[in-house]
Amino acid sequence: MISKDLSKRITTSIPLIFLLGFSFYYSYVLIISLIILSFISWIEFKGLINKIFKNEIYLILINLLSLFYLIIFSLLIYLGIMEENFKVSILYLFFVCIFSDIGGLLFGKIFKGKKLTNISPNKTISGSVGSFILSLLLAPFFYFLLNDYFPNLYHLIFISIFVSFFCQLGDLFISFLKRKAKVKDTGNILPGHGGLLDRIDGMLIAIPIGIMIWEFLIYFT
Repeated sequence: MISKDLSKRITTSIPLIFLLGFSFYYSYVLIISLIILSFISWIEFKGLINKIFKNEIYLILINLLSLFYLIIFSLLIYLGIMEENFKVSILYLFFVCIFSDIGGLLFGKIFKGKKLTNISPNKTISGSVGSFILSLLLAPFFYFLLNDYFPNLYHLIFISIFVSFFCQLGDLFISFLKRKAKVKDTGNILPGHGGLLDRIDGMLIAIPIGIMIWEFLIYFT
């Protein structure tokens, strides 16, 4: 039986995939989506920070830096999707993040075992391993289906490992902030699921790093 947490992740991933698909063909959908997602994520992040820090200077600095980061994140996604040869690569990075998220929950629920960290008690070592495994399963599938875009299978494996790692790191970072702020969710915009930032926290770090790794591999090979 599928757990509630896993079903939540799957149901929120499906609209994200469809939205990403529409964004590939309609630039205005992409622009509007990035603006809305970035704004909501920033508001939720700002809410967390305001509960943790009381110093006005710290609050202003962190909020400005986080807003700047989200603008850069949105710009990277926009330029990547608008570049014809990089569209499928962006799609791959998003799928790695989604599968990493689902793999962590699935393996964690099935195998349980030792906790990964005290930051998030629900996360286990088996779940972390599951995140890597499910992400790596995408590599041969994308390679053999779209080998014109991915000339090297080892590149995909390398990228999958690093993107999954940073996806998990991003998830833990937001979990750490929620723990400090003493809240369960970053918001309540998604009924029964929490905030938008709860769902895309890993992507915000993993996607930009994945893009940089991809560009590095292309440049040096």
